[in-house]
This record gives sequence, structure tokens and C-alpha cells, in this order.
Amino acid sequence: MTALSNTQEVCKHVIETPGGVVAAQNRLAAEAGAEALRAGGDAVDAAVATSFTIGVLEPWMSGPAGGGGAVHWRADTGEAVAINFGMRSPKGLNVADYPLSGEGKAGDLFPWERVVADRNVEGATAIAVPGTVDGIGQAHGRWGRMPWSDLLAPAIAHAREGMLVDWYAALLIASTARNLAKDADAAAMFLDDGKWPKASGWTAIPDNRLDQSAMADMLDTLAKGGPRAFYAGDIAQGMAGDVQAKGGCLTTEDLAGYRAWMGRAQAVPYRDALFHVMPGLTAGPTFARVMGQLSDLDLSAPLQAYPAYARALSRAYAERLGTMGDTGEVPEAPGCTTHFSIVDRAGNMVAHTQTLLSIFGSRVVSPSTGLLMNNGIMWFDPEQGKPNSLAPDKSCLMNVCPLVGSQGARSFAIGASGGRKIVSAVAQLASFVTDRGMDIGEAFHAPRIDVSGGAGAIADDSLPQEVLSAIAEVMPVQTTRRTVSPYAFACPAGVLRDDAVNSGCTEIMSPWGDAALEEIR
Repeated sequence: MTALSNTQEVCKHVIETPGGVVAAQNRLAAEAGAEALRAGGDAVDAAVATSFTIGVLEPWMSGPAGGGGAVHWRADTGEAVAINFGMRSPKGLNVADYPLSGEGKAGDLFPWERVVADRNVEGATAIAVPGTVDGIGQAHGRWGRMPWSDLLAPAIAHAREGMLVDWYAALLIASTARNLAKDADAAAMFLDDGKWPKASGWTAIPDNRLDQSAMADMLDTLAKGGPRAFYAGDIAQGMAGDVQAKGGCLTTEDLAGYRAWMGRAQAVPYRDALFHVMPGLTAGPTFARVMGQLSDLDLSAPLQAYPAYARALSRAYAERLGTMGDTGEVPEAPGCTTHFSIVDRAGNMVAHTQTLLSIFGSRVVSPSTGLLMNNGIMWFDPEQGKPNSLAPDKSCLMNVCPLVGSQGARSFAIGASGGRKIVSAVAQLASFVTDRGMDIGEAFHAPRIDVSGGAGAIADDSLPQEVLSAIAEVMPVQTTRRTVSPYAFACPAGVLRDDAVNSGCTEIMSPWGDAALEEIR
């Protein structure tokens, strides 16, 4: 039984426009991207502005000290390009520093064997080499129109002011306050008296802000020096020095040697549609496996569609987890990733996912940069002898699944946050649009299921009983309500272009997520 209201309805209104649209998990970050479009920028310019601004305004989700991946669609050339800016393990990492504890499974996002003192999950020993800045920097270098410094200006302004701690921010800080208190710099940024979570207060108008002045200074240096200034000079020296002082092994050599991968996106033909996803060590190949199983089935009605989704996702995840060497159950844990999707007036698109991995990453703040650091080492299996086993100077296997697709006169960019729940969401949303002809608003409001490697399916309790019964014939099914917190399903953001008309939507339960428009006057 639940105490949640049976009469409350939540929806997001979708507006169509001939101008560009930015759909992001934070409205102010989406507005920063839309402002770049208004100034004559490309979708990539909007992506730069959105990426850095959301790193300030959702610092526990992503930021310059994280990683991720993106798919770019270029309308003029018909080219789909993937950029993998995933995190890497430091060259000086010693596997012996991560001994297995023998205490069973770890309690965060992955069911790896637990490491002594959770050294791969939390603290400076969990920090990997970040890639976000180089990834977005390479995109800007290839397609950007506006000056780099102009695009970082909104993020710098927000950092100077400090992120406002409203009820939602206070809730997220409170969820990890005990862990943040272990790091003096994280405690100073997010907690009061180094102990209590910063609260928005009981008044309707919050007035509490984070001190992000160090981040503002770092961003100012990065704006003047360009993307590679993050990987050399004062920023790199300060960041590496901070991590080493706290017991990690990140070095300036690791940072200087980092390069994101850019290349052709993986094409996934599907009926009369074509999807483009990330290749390699991402969830793109898993998405392709799901859609390959669905391509010959009738998915026009929910009664047939949802059991097919459950079966295809289960099979695809079994293959993925087998490749990863993972045979355990999936623990419930908060995700920390963010996703935004962009379309400009010319039809160029960006589907961009960036992450710190866990919520608040390693729960360590670099004082010289003001950045929350990632815990990318947790992406590796600490047991040796497996394809994804922890090792020095190694790329990690990511769950990100940014997607750009087209069908007839319609094209779209979709992605999500939510760890291993991402593939389920992206596959269903892609099917809603292409198999059932939904627009972006209809797709995002439609109920979904999640099948991400566990023993059964989690289903939205708004699905009809006959559909739930059909899923139960495929696998065990539990139902749950779609809520603000915690998210039982992934948190998507997407844009759609129908001829020359653009629209966008975000997860309907996200209190911050929104689509911002480029007004055409």
C-alpha cells in the first residue's frame, strides 16, 4: 500500500516551434543552451553552454570532472558522429590497492564483489581520469560557431551566484549527507557545520546558496584557455594535487594524456527507421540487440508491445552482463547521470549524456577547482580475469545510450540518466515514436517498464491489468508508481523534429527538467 495521492496528475506541456529546442534535466541549464541558439549558435554551441551550466546547477549529477558520451547529427552532411568521453583509470592505479573484502556484493550501482573500505566506490581512490571537457571541446572545435569563452559565461555567472538550494536540492544533499561529511571540502560546500545537510528552510522562498566561487574561478580560467586548459596548467596541477593529497593516484600525466574518441556512430536499421547510437564500451550495442529482436514483431498495441519489450530487454541484458562478467542481482541505488537533447533550427541534433557515476560521485571535492570528482573506478569489476576487470590506464564500460533517429520526415534525439535503467527507457521511447507514431510529449508521458538485469520487470502501475498479466507470462513483474524520488525508471530528455517544426520534453516527474525554446521573431 502507498500513501501517494490517487487523484494527482502530473504532466508537462510540449510547445512546437520552428526555432531550436534544448531539453535538459535543469531548466536554467536548458535556458543557457537556448540563449546560445538565440545568439546564432549551432546545436553544438548550445550543448557546450548546457553542459557546463548543468555541471554548476546539478553538481551531484555531472560536471567537468566526469565523463560520458554523445551522438551528433549533422543535417547538412547527413552524418552521425559519436564522441566517447568516458573516464579512464589512472596509469598509476595498483589493483592490489582494491582487495576484495569477502563481505558479499557492494551496495551501490553495480553488484560487484565488495572492496575493502569501498575504496572503488567512495573517496579519492575511486577517482578516474575525467573526459567531459575534452569531449565537448572536440565537438566545439569541429562544429562550433560561437567563441568558447562566450559559451562558458552562463556557467560562470551561475557559479559566482551559487546554486540555490531549493527543496529538491536539499532532498538530494540530505540523501548523501553522511558520506559527504567524510570529506572536509565536500562538507564545506554542501553541509551546514560540516554535518547537517543544507536546507531550503520551511518558507516558500529559499535563500540558501552553495559557495561555488572556486568553481567559478576554474571555469573562468577554462574559458580563457580553451578546452585543453582543463588537462594542463593550473587546473590540472591543482586537481591532481588535490586528489593525491586525499589518497588518490590521479596525475597531471593522466590528464595531459587524455583524449576523447570521435568517430562514426553505430547505425541501427529498424523497420523504416534508422537509429544512431554510441559504439564500443557503451549501452549502444545493447540497444541495437534489443531493437533487433523487436523489428519483426507487431508492437502497435500495448498488449503485444510490453511483453515483447520485457523479453527483448531481458535477453539483451543477459548478453551484456555476461560480457561484463556480472551474474548478480541489481541493487537499487540513486543514479547521478544527466542527459540533454538539442535540435537547432537547421535540424542539427545533439544527444548528450554526462555523469559522475554515483550521486555526488566520489563524494570528494577538489578544493582548488571547486569540483565534485567522479567515482569512475566503480565502473570496473574489481574481480580479476573478466573483460571489464579493474586495471590501470583502461577505459570503462558505460551505461550511457544517447540516440539520434529518423523515420520519414521525422528525426529525434533521445537519451536518459538512470544507470542500468537507461537502455530500457531509450528502447521503449524509440519504439513509441517509430512503432506507434507518438510525438515527443505522448512518448514521454506513456508508461514504461524497466528490465535491467534483475530477475524480473518493474512496471508502471498505470498500465492496464491485462498488459501487466501479459508481462507476467514472460517474467515476474512488480508494479510501482512514477514519482519524483526515487526514480523507479530512467529520467529521459528528448527533442523531435517533424519537417521543420521542433519540440522537446523531459521526464514528467522531474521537478527541474524542462525544454527551453529559441524564440523566432
